[in-house]
Amino acid sequence: MRLSTVALLPLFRAAFAARPFLNEPDTGIEDVLGNTPKGTLPNLTSIVGLPDFDYVARHYMNLSGYSYYRNGAAGEWSYRNNLEAFHRIRLRPRVLVDITNIESSLPTKILGHNFSAPFFISPCARAGYGNAEGEKGLVRGASQGNILYMVSDFSSLSKPEIQAAKTSGQVLFQQLYVASNFTETQRQLDQAAAAGFAAIVLTVDSAADGNRHRAVRFGVGSADSEYTYFTWDYYNQMRNSTRLPIIPKGIMSVEDAVKAVEVGAPAIYLSNHGGRQLDGAPSPLEIALEIYEQAPYVFNRTEVYADGGVRYGADALKLLALGVKAVGLGRPFMYANIYGDKGVKHAIDLMKREVAIDAANLGVGDLKKISPTYIDYRPNYWYS
Repeated sequence: MRLSTVALLPLFRAAFAARPFLNEPDTGIEDVLGNTPKGTLPNLTSIVGLPDFDYVARHYMNLSGYSYYRNGAAGEWSYRNNLEAFHRIRLRPRVLVDITNIESSLPTKILGHNFSAPFFISPCARAGYGNAEGEKGLVRGASQGNILYMVSDFSSLSKPEIQAAKTSGQVLFQQLYVASNFTETQRQLDQAAAAGFAAIVLTVDSAADGNRHRAVRFGVGSADSEYTYFTWDYYNQMRNSTRLPIIPKGIMSVEDAVKAVEVGAPAIYLSNHGGRQLDGAPSPLEIALEIYEQAPYVFNRTEVYADGGVRYGADALKLLALGVKAVGLGRPFMYANIYGDKGVKHAIDLMKREVAIDAANLGVGDLKKISPTYIDYRPNYWYS
């Protein structure tokens, strides 16, 4: 007797729910790099994709440092969902399309600044855990690859040291955690402007400490651990107190995306803090889908950025297809920074190539013309 698909659905779900929790897929990396001595780095040319940097970091870094980068909130289901949400979206390739100039369409403007690709380095704290030179590798690698780097408020190096590592004309954005005391917030805003940052990336998804079990075990908890007073009125007060554009980072619902547009935010940043704050929060891809379905005009009214779980060129394309302007990557670049600027530049080059060849195979000849018609986001029970 043949069972119907509906009858089999519970079995499919149970099977996938029980599958191992993987950091990276099995693409042969263990066979090639598995014999690398602990504490040594394999040749950079052996890194063929961004997930490889996670593998290398896990075997090279001390456990507490790696755990700080890797950890997520509670049972880390949001962290896992950030990665897996992309596999629930199917691409809809077109063929017999001229894609020979796809690479020339990668350059992207972010808040009016020109960059070579539609992705950037997300703000991540404590680069010094992976490399003694801290954020210098991220700044220099971003410059060599001509992409945006958003500097963490909780960096290992001081803001002047980070600025000193810039090349002439390089644009950096500054992440900011707000203080409940506006006098302190004003000082932070003034400091960022004086330091030469081009925009403020305001973290709005960290009102309280993150419930991070993995981090607590190794004594590397949240950098920001206070209850913070923060409202839309406070956001507007900040905007009136600086010449720098302020981008709210951590939008997790269509309601807040619409509100940000209503108050005139110059851009919005879809993020769940890398799954590090609230376990059960939606992935940025799911947030982008919600906005597309319920308030698609948001993508036309303001620039929309998103990060969380992006590891492949195809992941970025799914966000770009929905209307996201530029895609952020955090952990992959922190792991790449183990190699310093050479590792960061290599990660940029890998991502650029994947975005280009995946777009070409999708039948997109001009990345600026990608649209929701290239994806299928109907429920897919095999990957629920």
